[in-house]
Amino acid sequence: MGAEQKTISEAHLRVLAEDITAPMDVPSFTRSTVDGYAVRASDTFGAEENRPVALRICGCVSVGETPSIIVERGKAAEIVTGAPMPKGADAVVMLEYAVQKGEEVLVSRSVSMGENVMEAGSDIRKGATVLKESQILSSREIGVLAALGLTEVNVYKRPRVAVISTGPEIVKPGKALPPGKVYDINMFTLSAAVRECGGEPVELGIVPDDREQLKAAFERALNLADVVITSGGVSVGPKDVIPQVLNELGEPGVIVCGMATKPGKPTTIAIIDGKPVFSLPGHPTSALLMFHLFVHSMICLMAGKREEAPFAVRAVAGARMFAARGRRTFVMVNLNRDKSGKWLASPVPLGLSGAITTLAKAEGFVEISEDRQFIDAGDEVEVHLFKPKD
Repeated sequence: MGAEQKTISEAHLRVLAEDITAPMDVPSFTRSTVDGYAVRASDTFGAEENRPVALRICGCVSVGETPSIIVERGKAAEIVTGAPMPKGADAVVMLEYAVQKGEEVLVSRSVSMGENVMEAGSDIRKGATVLKESQILSSREIGVLAALGLTEVNVYKRPRVAVISTGPEIVKPGKALPPGKVYDINMFTLSAAVRECGGEPVELGIVPDDREQLKAAFERALNLADVVITSGGVSVGPKDVIPQVLNELGEPGVIVCGMATKPGKPTTIAIIDGKPVFSLPGHPTSALLMFHLFVHSMICLMAGKREEAPFAVRAVAGARMFAARGRRTFVMVNLNRDKSGKWLASPVPLGLSGAITTLAKAEGFVEISEDRQFIDAGDEVEVHLFKPKD
């Protein structure tokens, strides 16, 4: 999608479009890491609690100032955490091991050269590559950019993804729910999934199963966004006209119309003048699974985001899992430990159309190939996880 420049505040959770090379040392000066006294380490050798070494105080160093004093042999300077080290000093005695008496400080513990001191460049060296292209800029990486004095950074543009819900039975949450209607789930689950991939959802609301209204909605979506996702309207009913409408909008049109999968059989994919359109089933769990299988990777790539390796664990089937004849079947499961400590994969029923509990309960899915009738209880299976399992 190309890159754009953003302030480091705006760049939070964006994907870095360039390597970041440090333009300076961090810290840029040698500083104390404790409150105490800046000294020459050799002056403290032999210091003990019952035989302290007396050093003459030659001044005080505070944070944010350039020290003008020089610590000569036999002298010490008061210093606070984060303050720059004065010339001549090469270590700091912690406050706990020093007692000030008049113009002198009694040191009861020796220090070695560099003790309690952070050298310039010890955190980040000038010229070092500190952040890599394709990294996601979390709060930690934003802190690194700020430490380097940077105010702007190049990040990948986020693909705009239009999200449309279709059907006469769905109602926007917050409105009164008439008999026979259900609240729109897919608009919110799919938009959230787009954000998780690094995309920017453009929510275009609910469109009835009317050819002209659908066509107008698609034209608007294709004008506003780089990708279009719809849910519902792709089955075999008389009002499921989305595949017909897509073929009227541009070339090459529909390239996939139905899949040999369960769930997700009616999933339709089109390319309209270079822009992909994914028309997913209306069943919330089916829609989100098809997004996970077919849309997730593409949006990650468009956003410049490194896709993480799929999360999977070996488990034992907790019950018999049946496959649909001739279709690759995805069985939603949750995981628990059995008495021996192995993962036990228990099927989560898809339920009736519109059931939402599967989305909350399922932690992953088991894939059954087209040529297999079932997986028996006790068989070893691979569970593909929606997110890492603790």
